[in-house]
Amino acid sequence: MPDEEVSGRKHRSVLPFTAVPAEVRLLRRTAAVQLGRWGLSDGVEEAELVVTELATNVIKHVGEGTSATLVLEWDGDRLRVEIHDKSQAVPSLSAACCDDECGRGLHLLAAVAADWGTALTAAGKSVWCEITVGAGGTCRRMARAAQALRNYSPEAVPALEGRLRETVLKESAVELIADLLHWTAAGGFDPDDILDQAQLRFDAEPGAAA
Repeated sequence: MPDEEVSGRKHRSVLPFTAVPAEVRLLRRTAAVQLGRWGLSDGVEEAELVVTELATNVIKHVGEGTSATLVLEWDGDRLRVEIHDKSQAVPSLSAACCDDECGRGLHLLAAVAADWGTALTAAGKSVWCEITVGAGGTCRRMARAAQALRNYSPEAVPALEGRLRETVLKESAVELIADLLHWTAAGGFDPDDILDQAQLRFDAEPGAAA
């Protein structure tokens, strides 16, 4: 169980873990439970994505089996998600080529997060993302999706107008979903199950298309 601290408006939860694939799902569930306890259910999806990506990066780039720590910190309208590990190698938001399998992770985090960064520590480093919480609903989902697509194909979209722009955005959406399914399968999850869950969640949203 994570250690939890409360100081004024700030809530903080600390959970040490071992960087192995089996721990990633547990971390994701633990984060969801903790946010539920704090009443931040609207931030669960973003937090799960951030936790999954950051923990997976530790496995890939620091080493499977290394010791790491997940920190969740809620203060006002921001939820901060940090992963601390023992490496001082800092990740960079480099441009991902169309054939890259792992190059889009930080771009997705940048699209989801209000802010993100890294900090060197005495023991290694921390990589953190801040998520805006408290404003919910379909409009927020639309804004997140639009931002993700703009980041996904930043060169092509702004220069286009009308139906051509809509066509490019549609193709970008298909490519983004396909890449997310590749990422899901690489993480050991069932892409069909993810699609089913997404469809159920979409159908349950107010204003979902008929």
